[in-house]
Amino acid sequence: MALFRPKYVTFDCHGTLINFQMADVARELYGDMLDEPRMVEFIRNFQAYRIDEVSQDWKPYADVVHNALARACRRNGVLFKPEDAELIYSRIPTWGPHPDVPEGLARLAQHIPLVILTNSMVSQISSNVARLGAPFHAVITAEEAGAYKPHLRAFEHMFDVLGCGPEEITHVSSSFRHDLMSAYDIGIKSKVWVNRGHEPANPFYEYTEISDVSKLPAVFGF
Repeated sequence: MALFRPKYVTFDCHGTLINFQMADVARELYGDMLDEPRMVEFIRNFQAYRIDEVSQDWKPYADVVHNALARACRRNGVLFKPEDAELIYSRIPTWGPHPDVPEGLARLAQHIPLVILTNSMVSQISSNVARLGAPFHAVITAEEAGAYKPHLRAFEHMFDVLGCGPEEITHVSSSFRHDLMSAYDIGIKSKVWVNRGHEPANPFYEYTEISDVSKLPAVFGF
């Protein structure tokens, strides 16, 4: 059977391509205040509140980080300082790719145009993308879409920008909650899950699983 050749391969960025280091910064800020079980709980709460914040109406990502951190601190009995949220936000553009990413992207880009759909701000994302080592046809942000993933509106905006439909792309992510569930719901048939250990497998969502991005070109026969 012939392999699917999409018009575009679209990607989640932070977590999938960029090594998203929110937990590391949280440990840096609060590790001396919390023992390990409480630190693990804090990190889990901080992540959950970020998901909750992006599931609401769009707001600047600095507000997402601020609100999620304040809620995690309150829940865990830690003093919240706005400057801590500002520090975390300022670190995001400095983060680089997972080691497997540049080579895999560079090989795939020789054959299929690459696109990023990111829960990011325009002012943040260019620094991260510059570290990925491959050309991108388009980089589409939540700021431009007026919606964060998992909102379907983010994907609809991407289709409008690209001038294509869900049947013409392959979407790649390490997250079911942010990307692959919504991709399934909006009708993207070709999906790839990069298993970075963030979430358990969920075969209901009909994807191809790879361990890292260096394996992605082989999905398309390259």
